[in-house]
Amino acid sequence: MKPSCQTVARQDPPLDAPLNPSQLIEALIGVVQQAGELILQVYARDFSVTAKADASPVTEADQLAEALLTPALQALLPGVPVVAEEAAAAGQAPATAELGARFWLVDPLDGTREFVQRNGEFTVNVALVEQGQPVLGVVLAPALGQLYAGAVGSGAFAQVGNDAGTRRPIEARRPPAEGLTVLASRSHGDPAALEAYLAGRRVAQLRNAGSSLKLCLLAAGEADCYPRFGRTMEWDIAAGQAVLAAAGGRVEDLQGQPLRYGKPGFENPDFVAWGQAAGHEAGAG
Repeated sequence: MKPSCQTVARQDPPLDAPLNPSQLIEALIGVVQQAGELILQVYARDFSVTAKADASPVTEADQLAEALLTPALQALLPGVPVVAEEAAAAGQAPATAELGARFWLVDPLDGTREFVQRNGEFTVNVALVEQGQPVLGVVLAPALGQLYAGAVGSGAFAQVGNDAGTRRPIEARRPPAEGLTVLASRSHGDPAALEAYLAGRRVAQLRNAGSSLKLCLLAAGEADCYPRFGRTMEWDIAAGQAVLAAAGGRVEDLQGQPLRYGKPGFENPDFVAWGQAAGHEAGAG
């Protein structure tokens, strides 16, 4: 199935156009859950894995989920461009000059390696970006039955599966006195760079996790710091960053500056995500 990231001719909605974050999140959750159901259908059977041009894996689940998400988002906010991972890999993403001040970022299946290894730590990610910053996002780990959502200025929450009755507010924490709980990628990363970055900081625990769940664990107050050294793309972290920011955390580059979205090529610099502490003040030993 050929993924699509085409946008219709549009008048870019002005940034002061009214957006109700609560209504938008509820609509977005429904769409993301549908994508999660498609992914689980593939997860439950044998599937093939192919390699993209950058050697990263892709499965039928990535493509099916993106084919559902892209038109659904175009219908949800007509005229707002959609930048989605598989379409971008196929050279079909809108040019950054065409994005305007508001656009969607989609990773239909973050953690494809986790999906292939069947450890459950893969996610569906959708974020709305305004003026270069993710302002609203939903992250779903369908195999784990975990959903996280948030809008900057409106707070963040977690829920179990499709049951809105389990919804609870979440908030990033300040580092405890015993030291930082540091998150590291289960399938990627640079151990030497991580060790060098943490030198001189009080670290209580190093915990591995897959996909954008690391940002959600920070948002839920279950960890304090996630340094990431190595290649990531904007769609990998935008939804998780929106949830984290809504919960009181932040993501910054190694110079302590906020990440910007909508860059040519959509590639992130090395970064560190934090709960309720800036990098210069957290975990100093």
